[in-house]
Parts: sequence; structure tokens; C-alpha cells
Amino acid sequence: MNILGVVVVLCVIVFSMMLHELVHGGMAYLLGDETAKEDGRLTLNPLKHLDPFMSVILPLISYLLGGVVFGGAKPVPVNPHRLKGREWGMAAVAIAGPLTNFVLAFVSFLILELTSVNAGSGLAYTILIEMVFVNLGFGVFNLIPIPPLDGSRVLYVLMPDGVREFMDKMEKFGIYIIYILILVGGGVFSSVMTGAIQGIIDGFYWIIGK
Repeated sequence: MNILGVVVVLCVIVFSMMLHELVHGGMAYLLGDETAKEDGRLTLNPLKHLDPFMSVILPLISYLLGGVVFGGAKPVPVNPHRLKGREWGMAAVAIAGPLTNFVLAFVSFLILELTSVNAGSGLAYTILIEMVFVNLGFGVFNLIPIPPLDGSRVLYVLMPDGVREFMDKMEKFGIYIIYILILVGGGVFSSVMTGAIQGIIDGFYWIIGK
């Protein structure tokens, strides 16, 4: 086991998840809801944001098994009735988290591709490459449209009332559906995640003209 690799991945996971949740709360605050602030979630303290299983154990297990690193964090409390735009405001709060992960991944990718860091295999290279793949894993995973993941909030605003009612009912047990998908369909799930991540990386190369 590469101890340095585990430490780097753990630090990247904590940093990335902390920013993911902080931006959720910050977007809600900008849209008029102070619930996250009142709950102490507008902070750089990772302990306020991380869920022991979803934010640390699950990502580390996926890393140690050689698969795509993915996970989630403790949901930021949001009162949609306080938000400007209500459902659309909730969708904006939700999408802000994964977008943060994609931005972190892209900035790390740019540093790797446009500097000499990519030529080596030192600590800086290890941190940046994990920043790319961990953040893409988090971003793609959180866009899955199953409550309570962020993708479901975006899908919710686009759906008719009947589908919304069904999604509301799924809220309480949706996380268990996600666990079952991971446990039962692990191989297929990992392949889909890997394909999505590779597609995004191809898009990054296209953006910089490579």
C-alpha cells in the first residue's frame, strides 16, 4: 500500500468535499437563505461538512480497490421557501457543488498540462493528478439524479408535479438505493463513472486544443 498516496487522496477528498459543501451554503446565502450560515456551515472547517462514511470511508475504499473515487458529504441545510426562485433557486444551490468540483479538476488539469509539473512524478504531480480524478469522481457522482444527490435537485425543477411527488417520497430512502447500486452493480457503476470521467477529460483536452 502506498501510504503517501493514501494521505494525499485523503487530504484531497477532505479539501474538495469541504469546498463543495461550502459553495452550496454560499449559494443559498446569496439567494436569501441564511439556514446554512445559522447552522455554522459557511466555514472552512471540514469537520462541519464531512460525513464519516460518505466523505472518507467510501472514497478511500474505492481508491484502495483501484476504482473511481467518489462520495458525498453531510447535506447543507437549505430552506427552499427562503430562496429566491424557490425550485430554481434550489437547483442553483445544488448545481453549485458539482460545478465547484469540475472547476477544481479543470484548474488542476491546466496546471498539469501547461507547466513542467506533468513531466515529473513528485508530490506536486501526485496532488494535482488526484485533484483531477477525485473532483471529477465527486462531480459526476453527485450529478446522479437520485435524491438526495445534487442531480436530483436539478432534475426536480424540470419535472411535472407527479414526478416531483415521487421524488419527494424517494428522499427518505434514496441514499439506500444508491448504496444498493454501488454494492450490487459495482462493476457496471464503476464503468459508467469511468466513461463519464474520461469523456470530461477528453473535453478538457479539446478546450486547450490538444
